[in-house]
Amino acid sequence: MDRLRIGTRGSALARAQADHVKALLVERRPNLQVEVEVLRVSGDEGDTRGIAQAVMDKRRWVDTIEDALIDERIDLAVHSAKDVPGELADGLTLLGAPTRAAVEDVLCGTTDLDALPQGARVGTSSVRRTAQLRAAREDLEIVTLGGNVDTRLRKLAESELDAIVLARAGLQRLGREREIGAVLDPERFVPAPGQGVLALEGRVDDARAREAVEEIADADASACLLAERVVARELSATCHTPLGAYAAPVGRGCLHLRAWIGLPDGSAWVNDELLGSFHDPEALGRRVVERLNATGAGELLRRAEEMASVGSA
Repeated sequence: MDRLRIGTRGSALARAQADHVKALLVERRPNLQVEVEVLRVSGDEGDTRGIAQAVMDKRRWVDTIEDALIDERIDLAVHSAKDVPGELADGLTLLGAPTRAAVEDVLCGTTDLDALPQGARVGTSSVRRTAQLRAAREDLEIVTLGGNVDTRLRKLAESELDAIVLARAGLQRLGREREIGAVLDPERFVPAPGQGVLALEGRVDDARAREAVEEIADADASACLLAERVVARELSATCHTPLGAYAAPVGRGCLHLRAWIGLPDGSAWVNDELLGSFHDPEALGRRVVERLNATGAGELLRRAEEMASVGSA
């Protein structure tokens, strides 16, 4: 019997995502023996080091998994695409993505952002969500909230927070959609690049894993992911960058891409949207970046990095 080894992080969400990919693979290849190996990445080394330190380098969320791929201890990595760095380790590549889950951010703890009282306390660890929330309502008090989905929901129940913001996809995959109070409009709260997508990473020269992924890959999700990742990469975005990028197929060979960049305090932002060829998503991403830079995105990015460095000093 043919065997394929999947590597993933150990959180409940990461394991649910890996199990989902395993089920897709076995459905297409009933004789394939798929094993899931849980690996601990540097970013899992406790919240006690602080959110700012933990998010400085995205590779902290994939490092030991990529090492296992390179060493051929696993054949395929399953990542939340929004956690994957713009540059992969040498010899590795993204092989594709299965059908995308819901892309929106959601509020838990309230049924409407506008219904929150003046000065309401809203929890998130995302600089993008922080910037977008403050841009929408400057009166909100944004509280840094770390941990996995279960931990964050527990903190909402136990603390004096009025609401928290989470990814809708994560709650779906964990079977906890009942926790959703309100879905945030992705045109206004542009999601992170790759949000809702599972990125399947493998070795460049591993034809067997590539063929397996091709059987479960979704062309729409893969094209959208490429466009969104180009935006992040071309802007040299870091974890301190309040950046949203969301692509969606709109038929007739077209892809629509929306991007948003702001300051962490929500005081300024730029956004743009454009139609392009579904068959060349990276070109569409580059064109959007050119247009953003023409409207001052570079200066906003510089100021965002300065504000982040002052905040962590």
